[in-house]
Amino acid sequence: MADASSPSMNRITSWLTPGLFWLVVALLGAIVFFAPGLDALFEAWQLPEYSHGPLIPILSGLLFLRQLKEYPPEPGPKRDRWAGVMVIVVALCLAALGRLANISDLVAYATILWVGGILLVSFGWATGKHFWPPVLHLVYMLPLPGVIYYKMTTWLQFVSSELGVYFLRLLSIPVFLDGNIIDLGITKLHVAEACSGLRYLFPILSFSYIFAVLYKGPMWHKAVLLISAAPITVFMNSVRIAVAGVIVQYWGLDWLEGFTHFFEGWVIFLACILILFALARLMLVFNNRKMGLAEALDLDTDGLGTQAGRLRLTEASPALISVAGLMLAATLAWQAVPERGVSTPPRDSFALFPRTLGDWRQDGVPRQLSASVEQTLAADDYHSINLVKPGAATSVEFFSAWYADQSKGGVHSPEICLPGGGWEIAWLERSDLTQTMGAEMPFNINRAIIQKGETRMMVFYWFDQKGRKIAWDLAAKYWLLADGIRTGRTDGALVRLTTQIMPDESDAAAEARLMDVLRAVDTPLLRFIPAG
Repeated sequence: MADASSPSMNRITSWLTPGLFWLVVALLGAIVFFAPGLDALFEAWQLPEYSHGPLIPILSGLLFLRQLKEYPPEPGPKRDRWAGVMVIVVALCLAALGRLANISDLVAYATILWVGGILLVSFGWATGKHFWPPVLHLVYMLPLPGVIYYKMTTWLQFVSSELGVYFLRLLSIPVFLDGNIIDLGITKLHVAEACSGLRYLFPILSFSYIFAVLYKGPMWHKAVLLISAAPITVFMNSVRIAVAGVIVQYWGLDWLEGFTHFFEGWVIFLACILILFALARLMLVFNNRKMGLAEALDLDTDGLGTQAGRLRLTEASPALISVAGLMLAATLAWQAVPERGVSTPPRDSFALFPRTLGDWRQDGVPRQLSASVEQTLAADDYHSINLVKPGAATSVEFFSAWYADQSKGGVHSPEICLPGGGWEIAWLERSDLTQTMGAEMPFNINRAIIQKGETRMMVFYWFDQKGRKIAWDLAAKYWLLADGIRTGRTDGALVRLTTQIMPDESDAAAEARLMDVLRAVDTPLLRFIPAG
């Protein structure tokens, strides 16, 4: 048995300080209370787009230890720790809302606030406020909200495709771009396949953030390095598309698959990193700075272990003890809250959808989506049919997708899906039909005209949340949160009506046709999209 006075035992006892004890208690309480958010992170990290996630906390920790070298220990009481307590209270409230609404991503966002708050409690406001760079870097480990993710990546995919097609045409290779289809003659690349290199956008954004933090040049240099990550990634992905087209043109399809697996891997990532280094070097040259790139990047890692050892200097301040007690109280209080789960109201399956709606009747059988589209849609139930009416100029397509739980994804806006099918949105307007429909609740829809070549279509679509007809997708997310907190319901649906604008008819005539179907389908839909 080791002597209690041995050096090893002295090292152990030197770490067993009251301040470190209360810090560990607060940390354990946070792990339990924020568990749904941590689970959401682990689940998101399984996706290719967020597979870099586990590295982010490690890199943020290293950034923090590097910054800590600039601030020597300051023993003694500090009166400015309570700002951190207030930040932690806000984080707990945000996490509680996320847990009540069954939206785990919201709990994950609150976790970062908690980390910032605990640093302010540990170091006080005067010192702790300087550690915002490593805390902000933690944002890169979070999955983006679905609405923002799909809108951003869809737009970037189209930019990549347009630029890639431009490069191919410069090389005199025949190619045609139709929405999300790149037609190379011999084969067609779907935009999702063509732009899979964009999955490295998020780790490259994280790298560019660290690059900007470590860079010793002027502030505008840092800003350029930070915002250049997205354009660089899009450019490299466009190059990838162009190279794929060249391979198909000169070597055939057999070579394309091998190239795709090789080039969409670390090649794009490493190429983007090298371009970042080259950009930093170029800015140093044009700014007449005589330091080299290695000198401009502060990569000194000496003494990080010593800085980590400063954990034992954590003081058992009243603020830290209050935070530890607050975490224990919040965890125990939440255990007393009855588990609500996700409330799913009774509804009829779309398989029972009526074949006749007023003067309109179903033409043929319901349309089945392809396996890839069904996977992307991820709906629990959907229905797609054509409706015809005697004397009508043409048919109306009815489509609806219903989700029992939208907290982990949910509806994809047609503003994203329609351009992906090659349709250009020529006109889009949000309209209030509350009085027109004689509705008791707000009835807001989107009216759009889309076109592809000479074909023009008019579209009505809206998001249905507990009987509310909502036009704006972000408003639908707000009501998802509100309904989840109040009732535990996170179900909802998308409804879309589409008709062709015939060459010999006006836009008003096509709109009247959609309004006729809208009035006919409004009441029957309550069986399939529950309101109350």
